[in-house]
Amino acid sequence: MSLYDFEALGIDGQTVHLSQYKGQVMLIVNTASACGFTPQFTGLEKLHQQFGAQGLAVIGFPCNQFASQDPGDDAQIANFCQKNYGVSFQMMSKIKVNGDGAHPLYQWLTAEAPGILGSKAIKWNFTKFLIGKDGRVLKRYAPQDAPAKIAQDIEAALAV
Repeated sequence: MSLYDFEALGIDGQTVHLSQYKGQVMLIVNTASACGFTPQFTGLEKLHQQFGAQGLAVIGFPCNQFASQDPGDDAQIANFCQKNYGVSFQMMSKIKVNGDGAHPLYQWLTAEAPGILGSKAIKWNFTKFLIGKDGRVLKRYAPQDAPAKIAQDIEAALAV
């Protein structure tokens, strides 16, 4: 099984088959609009602008499971991200990343790349997963890992 076996709803309500990203490097992030890490949208957009033409796809999955920091509906979230951070990368419909209702993609991501001490749960907003061109998880990053810190790993993945 790889990332390409999953689909999700885009923030516009349209189904997105992740197989459309086959052969690309992907950075998947659970986002929130009212979190201390929300300014990372700026860094994520910068990565999208810097590496998008080389084959990087940044994909944001809004989530309201952590201190209710993304309570809006999809239209409100899309507007917030565009207006405040100029987000032009793919944003998805709000999902759950933990628990019984966790999106199947996140169940797979957390099994493939457990966190510290083998924990599978997402601990907070802006946990990031770098996916290689083959659809496999290369690395998991903590919420506090700034997007700029990931640039070198992205370059290496793009070079493969």
